[in-house]
Amino acid sequence: MLKTISGITLSVIIGFAFSATSQAAEKLSVMLDWFVNPDHAPLIIAKEKGFFKAAGLDVKLIAPADPNDPPKLVAAGKADLAVSYQPQLHVQVAEGLPLIRIGTLVSTPLNSLVVLKNGPIKSIKDLKGKKIGFSVGGFEDALLSAMLSKHGLSLKDITLINVNFSLSPSIVAGKVDAVIGAFRNFELNQMDIVNKPGRAFYPEEEGVPPYDELIIVANKGKISDPRYRKFLNALEQGVQFLVNHPEESWAAFIGAHKNLNDELNKRAWRDTMPRFALRPAAFDKVRYQRFAAFLKKQGLIKEIKPVGEYAIELP
Repeated sequence: MLKTISGITLSVIIGFAFSATSQAAEKLSVMLDWFVNPDHAPLIIAKEKGFFKAAGLDVKLIAPADPNDPPKLVAAGKADLAVSYQPQLHVQVAEGLPLIRIGTLVSTPLNSLVVLKNGPIKSIKDLKGKKIGFSVGGFEDALLSAMLSKHGLSLKDITLINVNFSLSPSIVAGKVDAVIGAFRNFELNQMDIVNKPGRAFYPEEEGVPPYDELIIVANKGKISDPRYRKFLNALEQGVQFLVNHPEESWAAFIGAHKNLNDELNKRAWRDTMPRFALRPAAFDKVRYQRFAAFLKKQGLIKEIKPVGEYAIELP
């Protein structure tokens, strides 16, 4: 027989408590920058291990139909947060989008200039007169321009070819001599798996200031939303769990996304692990100022705005 407290059964009390807890969970939508992949590991782990739930959040991770959409949806108030890129943030803010960085997911550049390891290109100087594939215009050609200039070359010395998102296949097939925009944790592994290993030239070693590859952006008008600090605290728990329990984290990741249990994603997971921001909310003001100056020099933005207008550390 169920015990009663003041005439109310214990099961009813438990039911009320469970209902109150469920109702307390606040919904939060997060647009990813692309389909789910190891770059998103801290987010996936925070969700799968219950850190978001413990923070009182019901977080929905959404892969976009178009990778250009997430920041625009946040700016329009149609999504709460988005995974985006520091370089694009500077440009989009300059264009008038009300976006602001509140967190960092991947704190080092992933972008790189890639050639065939056993091919004729041994240094950036060897790219003179060669064809270079790219997928996204604007930032990537500005990045390439800076890398070339360090070696006495300019964009006039090479031929740019839009290969869309077919970066590694284009270089493997010999359609181009190099590609810019290849993520070192993915394209290099793709090439190695098909026995066409690549050699990467890293922007941060070739005249480009270091930057955060993946960041969390919010609508500038909503930065006082209390859900955002809860989200970042839970995300930090996710990162710490990744560091402390890598094998259990991988099991949770592929348990939620079984289609990613393959050689490419295993390698990408390994190579991305050391690049996650261990303190997602922490903010380096000088780093953002330095990169803004670089973008202005490259002609991608017309003026350098005060950092606090587009990047902050939440209290």
